[in-house]
Amino acid sequence: MTRLAQTAGLTDVQREILSTVREFVDKEIIPVATELEHRDEYPQAIVDGLKELGLFGLMIPEEYGGLGESLLTYALCVEEIARGWMSVSGIINTHFIVAYMLKQHGTQEQKDHFLPRMATGEVRGAFSMSEPGLGSDVSAITSKAVRDGDNYVLNGQKMWLTNGGSSTLVAVLVRSDEGHPEGTAPHKSMTTFLVEKEPGFGEVRPGLTIPGKIDKMGYKGVDTTELIMDGLRIPANRVLGGQTGRGFYQMMDGVEVGRVNVAARGCGVAQRAFELGVSYAQQRHTFGKPIAQHQAIQFKLAEMATNVEAAHAMMVNAARKKDSGERNDLEAGMAKYLASEYCKEVVEDAFRIHGGYGFSKEYEIERLYREAPMLLIGEGTAEIQKMIIGRRLLEEYRFQG
Repeated sequence: MTRLAQTAGLTDVQREILSTVREFVDKEIIPVATELEHRDEYPQAIVDGLKELGLFGLMIPEEYGGLGESLLTYALCVEEIARGWMSVSGIINTHFIVAYMLKQHGTQEQKDHFLPRMATGEVRGAFSMSEPGLGSDVSAITSKAVRDGDNYVLNGQKMWLTNGGSSTLVAVLVRSDEGHPEGTAPHKSMTTFLVEKEPGFGEVRPGLTIPGKIDKMGYKGVDTTELIMDGLRIPANRVLGGQTGRGFYQMMDGVEVGRVNVAARGCGVAQRAFELGVSYAQQRHTFGKPIAQHQAIQFKLAEMATNVEAAHAMMVNAARKKDSGERNDLEAGMAKYLASEYCKEVVEDAFRIHGGYGFSKEYEIERLYREAPMLLIGEGTAEIQKMIIGRRLLEEYRFQG
């Protein structure tokens, strides 16, 4: 284990899990990540390995066949996986957000039906909030569900769906005006539907189309897609929690888990960038000595290591806060904001240390340089995080004049 990003107070079980995941990352992910990423190839062999390790059931309760571990354990595993290849951590992130939402908000029938198969990876989860043109303004969602007997009919277009093609269960947030009079606040007239589908692209069930993969600058391998609903009929028993109008709150609860995940990804990518930078600095010679012996490079390494350590500490704090049952939107927002910004800085510093070679696809840092920007916008932009942080601070420090 490295000196940086250590976590105090872990149990023997947690340490054993993390050791196993790190070994898997070093042997099965890092050696093939760059090649797969350049081909934009889905890492099926890696995903199969994660299934064998039981990671798809890491946070799912033991009564449903999972390991019943904490968000902290999950976040630390994500950190290790992102250190190997960030796209792989994205594959399990959306799966766990859906599993978490089911565990926290699902009916007993929904838990019994989905969670055991999610624990094994047989059912793979994805979730969908965003739409073309609305960005982070969730209240502007236009996709809609209309009641029709024992079913709902869904229509609309969703965007930026991670695992859109490979998933078999999608939690979709739409408007549902049933029982909510005109003038009801937008967030009180939203419902989450559990949509089962076949994996793949095209029409994956009647009324539901996954057009294909969105071509991206980075974050390759994982399939990012649109989702088009045109007369999609969903049984009423697939409303998450069995009651309409609660979707916004359910999704925001899941997104808090997602923001801890993105913070963990930022920590993992930053750690890998530091490893690459500090290693290259000791191999590359200029003016008769390794560049690591030049003060300018030592200053960069010092800043990089400090940023890695600070981001890790804040991510751990946010995860522990959520595990305690307390509200953690402030801590999750801070962790996501800081870790993604520090990740960008550490990756760029490692890129600079590599000099011209950092621009070559033969070097791993080139891939990290294209991956880091996704963390600046995933699960809410930096500006959205600052809005959340600012509002929560004003709640906590309300002026008592």
